[in-house]
Amino acid sequence: MAAENACAIVLRSIDFSETSSVVTFYTRECGKLGALAKGARRLKNPFDSALDVLTRCRIVFLRKSSGGLDLLTEAKLERRFRPPGRSLAPLYAAYYVAELLQELTDLHDPHPKLFDAADDSLLWLSEGRDGTPDVAPIVFRFEMLALQELGHLPNLNHCVECGEPVEPAGRIAFGQLAGGVLCARCRPGKKYVVSLSPKALVTMRQFAAANDDVWRREEMASGVRGELRGVLNNYFNHLVGHRLKMHAYLEFGDR
Repeated sequence: MAAENACAIVLRSIDFSETSSVVTFYTRECGKLGALAKGARRLKNPFDSALDVLTRCRIVFLRKSSGGLDLLTEAKLERRFRPPGRSLAPLYAAYYVAELLQELTDLHDPHPKLFDAADDSLLWLSEGRDGTPDVAPIVFRFEMLALQELGHLPNLNHCVECGEPVEPAGRIAFGQLAGGVLCARCRPGKKYVVSLSPKALVTMRQFAAANDDVWRREEMASGVRGELRGVLNNYFNHLVGHRLKMHAYLEFGDR
């Protein structure tokens, strides 16, 4: 079987035996994959520090056609994630990026744009003015791009039921199960509906814009951070079918 090369982000590593580990990667070329890294737990191993969680590395592996674990043969470190300053917020946010990649993707289903978004997010989280980056917009941007790339982005412009345009005025109904905003006529009878402020809806639209970098240049509106965090936490929990672990550590109040 031929060896394959890929640029990878390490999502998880668990002990397999006294000397080996099972490592989960998200790769640009091949999507998510699980690989057996023989000898990875030895003091002197062929992978050095390339298999630490959140590192970006170049890997070589043998894909198993039987559906079992792939076999990792090489891993070369390209960039290690180092959160700046003393705040734990960038580290928690980076773990959350890894958790979303783990939970939302299938094995061997590549999404290069999703990989690039995750890679950019980890890079931005390792930078920051005065030693600490503004974590909230980085996380929100990754969440919206991940939903868009994987086909789960909620409808933010038109009523998900009837297709009528929904303007950002008053309180806007957002259906967690329906998958987007609801007009006043379609709102009655729907379960798991929350209300959004106009500023929150406009911000979600802005962060979902595929080629728009405005989100990096403008401060998020006052009061919107906590509102969006609550809405997106519930949306992702409904999407994956359980509560995501890192949600408990994402606290995005106003700066």
